[in-house]
Amino acid sequence: MNTIKVFCFGFGQVAKHFVKKIISQNLTLELSVTSRQETHKEVFEGINFTSYEFENDKFDENINLKIKEADYILVSVPPISGEDIVIKNFKILLKNTKAKWITYLSATSVYGNHNGEWVNEKSETKPSTLNGKNRLKAENDWRVFSKENNLPLQIFRLSGIYSKQNNILKRLKTGQAKIIKKEKHFFSRIHVEDIANILFISLKKFKTNEIFNISDDQPASQEEVAVYGALLLKMNKPNSLKIEDLEEGMLKDFYKESKKVDNKKIKIFFNYQFIYPSYKEGLDNIVNDFI
Repeated sequence: MNTIKVFCFGFGQVAKHFVKKIISQNLTLELSVTSRQETHKEVFEGINFTSYEFENDKFDENINLKIKEADYILVSVPPISGEDIVIKNFKILLKNTKAKWITYLSATSVYGNHNGEWVNEKSETKPSTLNGKNRLKAENDWRVFSKENNLPLQIFRLSGIYSKQNNILKRLKTGQAKIIKKEKHFFSRIHVEDIANILFISLKKFKTNEIFNISDDQPASQEEVAVYGALLLKMNKPNSLKIEDLEEGMLKDFYKESKKVDNKKIKIFFNYQFIYPSYKEGLDNIVNDFI
């Protein structure tokens, strides 16, 4: 098989699991990524690759050639000051890319508050948090840019991501977990391995200018998830806090919005069955690392 060339703007947990999935399928991969560190060579899962410096308006000029050559481009860097820095800095290059797949990772925060009701990809987007507003603006910028230049773009709106590295069990063990008491506050989540699987499937099954929610089957309150985690760890659940007692910031912003994210579209389009259809299966798998 020919080498596939993947360029990742950002190399966090989602990008890493996506690349890991590609490698697990015995595909020959040429990988390039960006980070805020100075350009350097790295090894990941036995693959040699280069991590190019990219921070705000400062970037390694060698990125230009790699973007030009890429077959697949994954964008996971968040907007900065309400502006998508990938479009801002690489607009001309992206207009002429030979890539057959560009995926922008957004977030379900774009929906805003729906008072615990279900939302799907056609629901009104009315974010109230700064993060949600910035994400929605970046999405719209990508959609306009893609249509103007006939680019192969899909947008994935991710729910709250958890993984073996980042999860409620770890926060319970370290005493960092809090239970926030708020009636009928629902949120959705997604295991990083399911995101990676869907990204991989979409390399072959792709439809441009589509938006998909990536979320598991069971929205739940934060309290419900924390109580289940404490049960798995055989420890007492953490003390409860009232929403009014939270300091202003991202955590309090999180509790201003409540919704259940519908995932029917992604399951039907990609014919996908989740490995972790709810937080219970996900935490059941992760708990072995903590016992």
